[in-house]
Amino acid sequence: MKLSISEFRDLKHKSITLLGMSGVGKTRLSDILMKGDWFHYSGDYRIGTRYLGEAILDNIKLQAMQIPFLRDLLRTDSIYIQNNLSVNNLSPVSSFLGKLGNPELGGLPLDVFKRRQNLHRKAEIATMYDVPEFIEKAHKIYGYNNFINDAGGSLCELDDKSVMELLAKHTLILYIQASESDEQALIKRAMSDPKPLYYREQFLQEQLSIYMKENNLEYVALINPDEFVRWIFPRLFYSRIPRYEAIAKEYGYTVTTEEVGKVTDEKSFLQMIETAIDRQS
Repeated sequence: MKLSISEFRDLKHKSITLLGMSGVGKTRLSDILMKGDWFHYSGDYRIGTRYLGEAILDNIKLQAMQIPFLRDLLRTDSIYIQNNLSVNNLSPVSSFLGKLGNPELGGLPLDVFKRRQNLHRKAEIATMYDVPEFIEKAHKIYGYNNFINDAGGSLCELDDKSVMELLAKHTLILYIQASESDEQALIKRAMSDPKPLYYREQFLQEQLSIYMKENNLEYVALINPDEFVRWIFPRLFYSRIPRYEAIAKEYGYTVTTEEVGKVTDEKSFLQMIETAIDRQS
């Protein structure tokens, strides 16, 4: 959605998609806006509750069935397992994605890992296709005037032009670009606490081949899962930047993490967007 400042101001119902790496401030902005007249749509939460909910539970049950005590209770329906997934606790989603490598260190075989990656991709696409419906729900059912789409960091990896065209039709796309210092902080955080990530299949294959060769590894099962994530994260981070920038150039606008850090309320958020529109114009 490309608009002039006056057109943006005149929108009766404002709908924004936040785009950028995890940690750049998307959810912080959403939390600020939720205090006002904004409906918060969390892409990752929708993925976990609507599209991967059953697969996540099946994975948890599979792990529980390895413990005789829990296996007997599950088989006799004496207990049940339920996700405690929330907007601020998306651990079940990341635990389902998992990490590639040695199963003795909690890693997944390559075929299982790729299957889960593909399921996540399909779920994220479906979740973004739900945005127009939820914009309408936000107005008609919940009574919110405005809508914020807190999209996952992997949105730029989907390679599905129709998704971006849909979002651009119904929302103003705002890319949050990390400053150089924030880039380093995000990478440092990933090094200290390596988390499961989504990778484009081509990117994964290319980087996996390089990693295996550099470390003289013959089998994926020999990979240390955490070490692989630490190794690949900076490469993933910098591979995403031109993708985010291309989306923002064609469909939306760009702000920096420094600008986002100065937002304290709805007024300053809207002013930031107007500045971005003016800057791009």
